[in-house]
Amino acid sequence: MIDTLITSKTRIKLLLRFFLNSRSSSYLRNLENEFGESTNSIRIELNRFEEAGLLTSGLEGNRKVYRANTSHPLFPDINSIIRKYVGFDQLIDKILNNLGEVSQVYVTGDLAFGIDSTEIRLLIIADKIDHEYLDHLILKTKSLIKRNITYSLLPTSSGAGMNETHPDALLIWGK
Repeated sequence: MIDTLITSKTRIKLLLRFFLNSRSSSYLRNLENEFGESTNSIRIELNRFEEAGLLTSGLEGNRKVYRANTSHPLFPDINSIIRKYVGFDQLIDKILNNLGEVSQVYVTGDLAFGIDSTEIRLLIIADKIDHEYLDHLILKTKSLIKRNITYSLLPTSSGAGMNETHPDALLIWGK
């Protein structure tokens, strides 16, 4: 869907990288390696995003590091669009409603870093959930969003302090 509206593959990759996980930051050479594209095409898009105020930058050593400008008025909307593109909205609607006592859901792996992936890895913090129902909903959601979904379960008592112990985990739902 988004690739119909935005024809630049580099621009889509940058949107995913910075707007899926607002804690994500990166520099030009790292993005070149990650995307497998020339620094020139990436630099052009970074400059456009920075000029529009969607990205901020700062120096860390001798590297210019970019991050999403979370105070930009369009940040929440872009973040929402990217989450819908990845399929998080359907995951939440289809999987979490009526599942049981779910307190938090995190995404780990490539998507937590803002790297597009065909696999969504979930970490579900929950007590007393219906495992058969969860497996059924995962299968149903996979076909809707066209991504493989894997998950791990932890009891609620183990989920305290997830952001500190797993900084690579992206919270997508939580009470």
